[in-house]
Amino acid sequence: MTLGPLEYLVIGFEGNKNFDGSIAKEIEKVVDKGIISLVDVVFVGRADNGDAVVLELDNKDDPRYQAFAPLLKNRMGLFTQEDIEELASSMPTGTSGLILLFEHRWAVDVKEALQQAGGFLVARTVIPPDIVEEVSAELESAGAAA
Repeated sequence: MTLGPLEYLVIGFEGNKNFDGSIAKEIEKVVDKGIISLVDVVFVGRADNGDAVVLELDNKDDPRYQAFAPLLKNRMGLFTQEDIEELASSMPTGTSGLILLFEHRWAVDVKEALQQAGGFLVARTVIPPDIVEEVSAELESAGAAA
């Protein structure tokens, strides 16, 4: 089995918010289209005293996580306890978070084509969100001026 590039996101929320299912619904759209595949999903919290708390996704009766249940069928569970604790420790105290490890499925065929052509990856990076917002604002401003 050829894997596409793996990436993780840590999404933080003020306090211990209830998830209403809207995030899971949007993630499910890109999973269903074959763009990404979820490899691991973990809910964490960081208590006011700084301790990390891992919230079990296996509690399918918990309404906060029911929307994610269909997305977990192929989960590989690659995060270690140490990974989770390290990622949770980067969150501000008194917050909760969603950690997603996903595979870029769209890139699998591209990767194979590159390899067959003798190509190789030289560099890869993710542009920080604040830079993307800045560029988007500039483009929007330029579009309004045109």
